[in-house]
Amino acid sequence: MPHTLAIIFTIILLCAVLTWILPAGEFDRTTVSVDGIERSVLVPGSYHKVERAPQTWQVLGALIFGFEAQAAIIAFILVIGGAFQILNSSRAVDRGILSFLNWLRRWERIPWIRRIGVDPLVIAVVIILFSLFGGVFGMSEETLAFVVIVVPLAISMGYDSITGFAMVYVAAHVGFSGAMFNPFTIGIAQGLSGLPLFSGVGYRVFCWALLTIVCIVLVLWYANRVKKNPKRSPMYALDKYWRDRVEQIHTDLEVEKSGEEQRITRGAYFAYALVVLVMAAWLFIGGAFRTIGWSEAILCAVFVVGGLWIVRRSYYSFILWLLAYTIFFLILGVLKYHWYIPEIAALFLAMGLLTG
Repeated sequence: MPHTLAIIFTIILLCAVLTWILPAGEFDRTTVSVDGIERSVLVPGSYHKVERAPQTWQVLGALIFGFEAQAAIIAFILVIGGAFQILNSSRAVDRGILSFLNWLRRWERIPWIRRIGVDPLVIAVVIILFSLFGGVFGMSEETLAFVVIVVPLAISMGYDSITGFAMVYVAAHVGFSGAMFNPFTIGIAQGLSGLPLFSGVGYRVFCWALLTIVCIVLVLWYANRVKKNPKRSPMYALDKYWRDRVEQIHTDLEVEKSGEEQRITRGAYFAYALVVLVMAAWLFIGGAFRTIGWSEAILCAVFVVGGLWIVRRSYYSFILWLLAYTIFFLILGVLKYHWYIPEIAALFLAMGLLTG
């Protein structure tokens, strides 16, 4: 496989060549108000030709302009990558995946599950879940945080990283296409068109279900081929890192009772206490309790009670507890408080610091 940057640069060169061939044109734009938010939209029928602007040396400058235009996304990926590198170094996710797969194997005693297979069921359920996320609240860039969790899971089940990527990122964008209640597509489009908000939902649910079924079928077909012959995967060589890591799980994850483990356990208690203090300050000293309602307060209480039991069990279970709450607050923040890249990056940075 060519390197990712080689593929991207080839696309840039191709687009530059097309500026010498294709005629140039543009639409006029106007500003309209949608639900109190000003948006720039195209004026129908206003397309007109403009002077062609063939690209030469600008190809090299396009990289800098791209970095400037998407600086938030780039920084978001750096923060997410750093946070999950700390998480992966703790080996908590490895332990969690191993425990999860061992738990799944017990279900194979049920005849109809044994006939279908546990692994295809896991793939289907994960795809449906992320397709719902994409269709209901427009999950897109946020899926990057989940890819680094699901890819090791797919490798552990005998598949490849493309399967794991499809289970999360592709599934979310399939749901995004169905867009049952997606505020970034349906909400804006119907607001511009003067239609009742989220009207015609029955048709979109049908489209979402059809697209999701097609996604599940195609991913299962591909995953089954890879499982039968792993060398068919285009990522076979690059996935060696993950395969070696999965094999290592079974040999070196039994942590001996030692001073090092005791030190890490004390660190877990410290992280737990720190989060509890921050929650208490946020709810009571900061006055958030009077504005957020009972739902968030109950969530904090569950974290306090459940976290105390989990941190006493093991430090890596507490790290997974932090991860689970990070994901839950991500969903809550996007749905209720309309979080976007800065807030999500801050959330995962906090998770990375607490994990460390």
